[in-house]
Amino acid sequence: MKRALELQETVGLFEPTNGTQIFQPKHAVTSDWVKANLILNADAEQALQEIPDNLVQAIVTSPPYYGQRDYGVAGQIGIEKSPTAYITHLVSTFREARRVLREDGTLWLNLGDKYQDNAMLGMPWRVALALVDDGWILRSDVIWHKPNAMPSSVKTRPTTDHEYMFMFSKSKSYHYDADAIREPHVTFSENSKMRGGRNHLGKRGGTPEEGKNGGNSNLHNGRWDQAFHPLGRNKRTVWSVPLGKFREAHFAVFPEKLIEPCILAAVPKRGIVLDPFFGSGTTGLVALNHGRRFIGIELNPEYCELAQRRLIT
Repeated sequence: MKRALELQETVGLFEPTNGTQIFQPKHAVTSDWVKANLILNADAEQALQEIPDNLVQAIVTSPPYYGQRDYGVAGQIGIEKSPTAYITHLVSTFREARRVLREDGTLWLNLGDKYQDNAMLGMPWRVALALVDDGWILRSDVIWHKPNAMPSSVKTRPTTDHEYMFMFSKSKSYHYDADAIREPHVTFSENSKMRGGRNHLGKRGGTPEEGKNGGNSNLHNGRWDQAFHPLGRNKRTVWSVPLGKFREAHFAVFPEKLIEPCILAAVPKRGIVLDPFFGSGTTGLVALNHGRRFIGIELNPEYCELAQRRLIT
């Protein structure tokens, strides 16, 4: 049974008159949800209970990390007394999110780790495996490499400069547009590690390979161009993206370039992407910039206003 939100309001964006429309999610009609492009100022799990089944094409989000920051609002995720309580809280929230997700939808989940008593907790993978146990299908683990990671004074282990982005699906068959996020081929570039590099292109017998591709006449006759997709190679699982910045935010924000591939691959034009931990609104910004719609949920009312200003401007 759905629980009504207590003293929470919905901030609707881009209303043609009287600025921002404010209404209770439980009073929203079907057309409001389909139109999307709105922010729910509410607890994520409770707000999700007000959203219709099978509405959104993808979920792209980064929940508060365990034990990292107190956002100063009651009911926040991340300040639980134990890692187990944190994981349980997230699993319950994403179980409700799975109901809202279309059958052919995907979840893209960014999580960072935490050290406690000089030991790495392994929180990203602990959450990921708990979600698998709860019914999600894990499809990929992406390494977010941060070339401008914060310096560290640690001397007993390597400095951490990566986080995880997990890709889950609701079912075995799901929407994924690989062509939308292809990356440049390396084989014929200056970055090629192959002997002869780009000098192989178009040359009969130009390949140095004598092993696994030895019987491939398409390669050994110098027709390399036919062996590669014209739009580029399939997206790899290490994404090097600098940390995000937004001058009004005093906390880390989702980098736009980190979630662009998620939205482009997972959500067709005019599709809806959901972020249940909306923060400064990067998911909504990227969605709008690429012709998609969004629904954001954010517990902190100050962050809702910040995201609203960012999206309107």
